[in-house]
This record gives sequence, structure tokens and C-alpha cells, in this order.
Amino acid sequence: MTAVLPPSPEPDEASGSGLAQPPVLAERGSDGDRSRTGGLFRRGGRGGRGDRAKDDAGASVWRLAFRRLRRNPVAIIGAVIVAIFLVVAIAAPWLAPYAGDATPGRDLIRPTAIPGPSAEFPLGLDRFGGDVLSKLIWGARASLIIGVASTLIGLVGGLLLGLLAGSFGGWVDSGVMRLVDLMLAVPSLLLAVSIAAVAGQRPFAVILAIGVVQIPIFARLLRGSMLAQKGQDYVLAARSLGLSRGTVTMSHVLPNSLGPVIVQATLVLATAVIEAAALSFLGLGGGRPTTAEWGRMLTQAQNELAIAPQLAIYPGLCISITALGFTLLGESMREALDPRSRKG
Repeated sequence: MTAVLPPSPEPDEASGSGLAQPPVLAERGSDGDRSRTGGLFRRGGRGGRGDRAKDDAGASVWRLAFRRLRRNPVAIIGAVIVAIFLVVAIAAPWLAPYAGDATPGRDLIRPTAIPGPSAEFPLGLDRFGGDVLSKLIWGARASLIIGVASTLIGLVGGLLLGLLAGSFGGWVDSGVMRLVDLMLAVPSLLLAVSIAAVAGQRPFAVILAIGVVQIPIFARLLRGSMLAQKGQDYVLAARSLGLSRGTVTMSHVLPNSLGPVIVQATLVLATAVIEAAALSFLGLGGGRPTTAEWGRMLTQAQNELAIAPQLAIYPGLCISITALGFTLLGESMREALDPRSRKG
């Protein structure tokens, strides 16, 4: 029986050898093969998502929040407004043409007319001859001092009460929360007016009044955050290692509970600016009629609305824009730190 030999391979013209080259999968494969191959390369070229996921897995909560803030246009707008406010308030001695209580244009004031904007006074004069632009700049510094000082008072007092309630629990928690509920039962503005009236008509009275009003807010927020953290696995692991309750609270629970409190402090700054202007408008902030403070400027402008309405518009815009900046930044920080708002 004669064996049939297979035909000899033809020389490959491209390689010049007598052996045929294996076909390329992409050439003889179907469109589905090519699409799968192309998809693989596209995923590889677009692999920044995987790298970003790896980076996010090892990043801290604050770093992740900062990345979200950088991609949030609302947060950027709020940060720009707050930055401008801080720069103006800090650099007021160098930016303001005149001192806050100076009256360089008093000789230009008439009983029935107040001079408007001019080359020497870009935003005009007030009833006492003070430069409006200088008063707005110095008023930013006054609002910053009142806002920061009152927020610190509320933050420190709220942290102490919240730490007591969240750490000990039991009758301590019940007693602290009943005190907090009692403070929250009184309207905040009414409580602030009462404290400012008792403390006297001076700037410290406004700071104290606004700060005390914010204490129960910080206390409830920290207490709730600490109770939520106590049920986490890392707390149980620390207790199982023999760490005392105080060590676990101060080294683990408290640092991880401060995120919402810091965000609330940003929002409280916006409230403090508005409440400081309200108390000064009611005459509880003390000082002279020429004092450079936004709320007092509104008080003095209400009698001049018929002839110079801009005297009320300028400080009103400053109060609104500043409060808006702190609110936008605070709300964006809350969304960035809230795990429920994370996508993918």
C-alpha cells in the first residue's frame, strides 16, 4: 500500500524560509475577536480608573474629600468667596484708604444730600462723612473677628458636652442631652438677644451670645457621631486588645468623629456673620455711630433710604455674599465627607 505524503509547504515570500508563518489572530479572526482585542487595549490605555481606585483605597478620608472638592465647581466658588473675604479682613489696614471711624468728608455733608461716588470716595460717603469703602473693608475684619471668636466658643463648649455624653453614656448622657434640649427649645435669635442684653452693649456681648447659641448644635452632632463610631469594628478590636475606655475614646473614637463637627463649624461661620449683623442692627453691639461694622452700617442707613439707598445696599450685599460663600463651602465639604454621596 502506497503512503500518500502531505504536500510540502510553500516558501513564505515575506520571511524567505520554507516554513509557513502562523496566521495572525487579528487577521483571520472575526470582528468579535478584533473587538475583544481592541477593548482590551482600550481598557489598558484607559486604565487610570483602576489606578485611581487603588489610590483611593489607600488614601485617607480627608484626602479623598479634598479630591472631590477640587472637582466640585460649587466648592470652588465658595472657597474663592471665603478667600477674598479673609484677604480683605486681614489686610484691612493696608487696603482701606481711611481708618474705620474716620470722617474725611464731613464738610461735604448736607442735611438733604449725601455725596455719591467720586474719585476721592469711590463708593461715596455716609451721613457722618465717613468713606463707605473704608467702612466696608474694616467691617469685614469686624465680622471675621466676631464670626471666628463666637464659633470657637460654640465649638469648645459643644465638644465638651458632646464628649461627656458620648463617652460615659447612661445618666451623664441623659443629663447633658436634657440641658441641650432646653437650650434648643429657646429660639436662637431670642436667646442671643437675651444674652447680649444681659452682658451689656459691647462687642464681646455679641460674641458670647452667638457662641452660646451654637453650643447645643455642636454637642448633639459630636455625641451622635461618637455613638455611631462606637459600633465600628476597629473600636471592638481596640477594646479586645485591652485598651482602656479613655484611650479608645481619645485616640480612636474622637478623632474619627470630628469630621461632621468641622463641617458644621464652616456653616456656623455663615450664621455667625448674619447674627452679628442682626444684633448690631438692633443696637446690641455697642460702639459709636461711626463704628465700621456691617450691621451698624445698616442701622444708620435706614434713615437715609430716601436720599442714599446705596448706604444699605453695600453692607447688605457684603453680608449676603460672605454668608453664601461659607454656606457653599460648608455644604460641599459635607457632601465630600458623606460616604452615602460617593459614586462608584
